[in-house]
Amino acid sequence: MRYDLNDLETFLTVMELGTVTAAAARMNLSKSVVSKRITDLEATLGAALFRRNAGRITPTEAALRLAERLRPALNELVAAAESTAWDMDGVAPLRGSLSISAPMSFGILHLGPIIAGFAARNPELAITVDYDDRARDLAREGFDIGIRIGKSRDKALMQRKLCEDESIACASPAYLNQRGSPVELTDLRDHQVIGYSHIPNSQLWQFQDRDRFVSPLVEGRLSLNNGEAIRDMAVAGLGLAILPGFIVSAALEDGRLQRVLSNHATRPMPIVAVWPPVNPMPAKLRRFIDHVATELKEPPWRRATTEAPRVS
Repeated sequence: MRYDLNDLETFLTVMELGTVTAAAARMNLSKSVVSKRITDLEATLGAALFRRNAGRITPTEAALRLAERLRPALNELVAAAESTAWDMDGVAPLRGSLSISAPMSFGILHLGPIIAGFAARNPELAITVDYDDRARDLAREGFDIGIRIGKSRDKALMQRKLCEDESIACASPAYLNQRGSPVELTDLRDHQVIGYSHIPNSQLWQFQDRDRFVSPLVEGRLSLNNGEAIRDMAVAGLGLAILPGFIVSAALEDGRLQRVLSNHATRPMPIVAVWPPVNPMPAKLRRFIDHVATELKEPPWRRATTEAPRVS
């Protein structure tokens, strides 16, 4: 029984995107070619991979099991070929493709120029970037690498710390003039906080108390799924926010926001690169991680954060 790698790759793309039309568009193929590849693979396997009904397709149980085992195997095969053929010593030009997942705000504010620099140095490498604040399933969705804020809890992924940031509690001068500035953590009960819909307030609003972190009681009527949107709400005077320095540094520097509770340390926030384990590690992946780590060795937002005016 022989398998065509093109058929396998096409199958995974259809599984990821959910339709033949979307897969054809991504792979720059006609729908008929994609459909034939799926049909050929089904014939080779002797099993149906999709149920077809009124133009819609649904993966079968066999397809789900195959995709789960095939993704890491195919990724490792491609990585091994690229490492052997294109670069074992860091000298040869990078080719192939690199798919990156990153948080929206960090990607737009700081990672974009870093990726642009890497792309300029490697003109033969195709790069795809997906900005989304959700933690994507890298292996299942076909990403080579993800950049994440906070320690990764996925033990199946490799990771490397790129730099560290801090969470900063802040509010607009207008809000503080009207409601007063909290000094102790218990003061937060008298304030409106702006929530982040991806993380519960009990995990977001954490401060160090001796040798442990505590979560004071907070309440708020606003919750958003993006850090820059939260910052803008805080600038508008709608409540207190706790945000990474890379998001609020400029607003702190120009006075649109002021830091509060500066005498209470927040939980350190690592910025990490994560990727599915693959051996040997592809040159494109290793060199991209090294590039980002070098660019973030002195984070561009750190100076503005440390020099920002504080209110206590």
